[in-house]
Amino acid sequence: MMLVEADVSDEWDSRTDWTSLADRAVRAAIDHSRHAGLADGEAEVSVKFTDDAEVRALNAAWRGKDKPTNVLSFPMVEPARLGRPGETMLGDIVLAHGICAAEAAEKGVAIETHASHLVVHGALHLLGYDHETTDADADAMEETERRALASIGIADPYRVTEVNT
Repeated sequence: MMLVEADVSDEWDSRTDWTSLADRAVRAAIDHSRHAGLADGEAEVSVKFTDDAEVRALNAAWRGKDKPTNVLSFPMVEPARLGRPGETMLGDIVLAHGICAAEAAEKGVAIETHASHLVVHGALHLLGYDHETTDADADAMEETERRALASIGIADPYRVTEVNT
């Protein structure tokens, strides 16, 4: 059985069920990925909704970038080993509240919508997807994100609309 655990800090609005949001977004990412069968097996993902300072510290420690970022992913399984017996902990996803809220406001979407996108994005990184190596990899990851988000009722976050001035 797929297990998604969430840890939510005080910065995140307590009126939102962030645990259910994380569960729904991770499952959508897996279901629409090249590893769809993982959602039916023994797999675990941890999602932490925290503040910018903690994400900045993690980003500095693990990536050598002393600045906060919207989402970090820490895979626990090599992509080639996904789905093998004993490989159940896929990894951790960490979201920074301040950056997530600012990006949501900039995009004109609810923070829950943007956080769902970031959780899907982070989950795909846990599954070996990459958007930094080649344009083809980036395109494949974005298309998988689009399908996953559409399945939970979220519009294409990459759609560009022209503004006539």
